[in-house]
Formats: sequence, structure tokens, C-alpha cells
Amino acid sequence: MPRMLDVSDDVRAEIGDEEADRLLAGESAPGSYDCTSCRTPGDCEQERTSTVLFIGDETAVLAFAHAGCLPSQVVKVTEEQLQGAVRSISADQDHQEPAPAAPEQAAPEQAVLGVTSGLILIAGELHPALVVEPTAPIARPGTAGAGDDFLPLLIEQGFMPVTELLSAPAVLHGWSVLLAMGQLHAVLQPGTNGGRPVAWWQAHQPLQVTEGWRTAANKHQQVLMFAAPVGSIGRQPREDLLRDALDKAAANGHLVAAALPLAGT
Repeated sequence: MPRMLDVSDDVRAEIGDEEADRLLAGESAPGSYDCTSCRTPGDCEQERTSTVLFIGDETAVLAFAHAGCLPSQVVKVTEEQLQGAVRSISADQDHQEPAPAAPEQAAPEQAVLGVTSGLILIAGELHPALVVEPTAPIARPGTAGAGDDFLPLLIEQGFMPVTELLSAPAVLHGWSVLLAMGQLHAVLQPGTNGGRPVAWWQAHQPLQVTEGWRTAANKHQQVLMFAAPVGSIGRQPREDLLRDALDKAAANGHLVAAALPLAGT
């Protein structure tokens, strides 16, 4: 039976035509695998499967994912991230710690963004969410003012103000959330002049998310991103407290949101 394997042009360019053809012929691809996104079993002889090539500074790792979880693509990561992911795959560990993540540097800007993942209940259904809050006011590039332009800048990109969390926000096409190897890697925004997406925020080290969060993300194929100015949300240790903080920020007019496709490049 022919393998239901997808090898994108980008992956083929990296691994070469010979290796790509061997994969498609079933000579070097495994029959069964653990999906690099949702970490559940897959079978490339029974279901559509994507090849995902992770490239570090010195090495590269070819992984496999359900086509419904990730498209076939090349993902550039640091060597440390790649080695950590390889160790994670080898150990086949599920990370079940609470979701809050440490603040990460948002390149190339100097502002530090705190990113927290959690499940948010909206209209009776759990949605995977990312909550982004800077640790200091963010000025508009090229200005020397002391104001905070974080929300206006996001609104200009298509994020919408939220006053109540009664329904999921609209999808913001062109943006996406990259979840790979069962971990959160980046929030991507459209490239300039229609080019390839670039990282709006990228984890210094891949961030752990709970199994429930991954399951919800793969179910909805999108992640809700909420953003608030410094001091609006805080570092909440539980999801119920995070929801309370979001409700207060929304009521005060300090919240914007959008639904971002999962790895929707």
C-alpha cells in the first residue's frame, strides 16, 4: 500500500531528492510514529502524514506528524532546542506541570513578553489560549515617548478589543501558533510583502503545555491569543485566577484578542 506521506518542497530542498523519494517509497519512513505535535500514535500507511524537518545550528532531525496537526515544513530551532527535543522524544515523556511559562525575550525588540498558556471556558467549551503581557510599557518603534502602545500596535495588526469573554474572537489570518514536538515554539506573523511568516514571539526554549491544552488545540486547530498591557493580568498560578484576571482586563478596556490558526502557515 502506498504511504500517505507528504514531503513539502522546503523539506525536499533540505534533504535532497534522493532521500525524499526514499521516504515516499516507504524505504526510510516508519510505518508507525508518535506525532511530533500531539504526541499520539500515527500510521503513515493508514492516514495522511506530514514530514517535519527540525534544523539546528549543526544537526537536523526529521520527524512525522498527523497531517491534521502540522503541515510538512522546515522548522529552524537552536541546537539546544533540538537536542532537548530529541531527548524528550527518546524519553517519550508527557509533561503535566501547570502551564504558566517564564517571560521570554521578544526579538528584535527589547521589551520582555510574559506568555502564559491555559484553557479558557467560553460559551461552555474549553479553548486553548495564550495570554501575553509585557513586563514594561511598549512604545511605538521610532518614538521616544513614555506611553504604552502595545494594544494599539496589535489592533493595527488585526487584533480586536474585547470587553466581555462571551464568544471566541475572530480568526486573524496570516498569524499562527507553532506547536511542534508537543511544545510551544512561536507565534508567527505575516512576512513583509507577502513573504514567509516571521516570529512575532519565539520561545528561548520550547515551552511545555499540558496534554489537555494540546488536545484542545488539535481539536479546534486554533489557539486564542489574548494580550493586555503591563500590570493588567499578572502571573496567575491557576487557570481560574487567569480567567478572573482576563475578565477584569476586558471590563477595564485593557484586552485585545484573536484566534490564531495552529501552525497555519
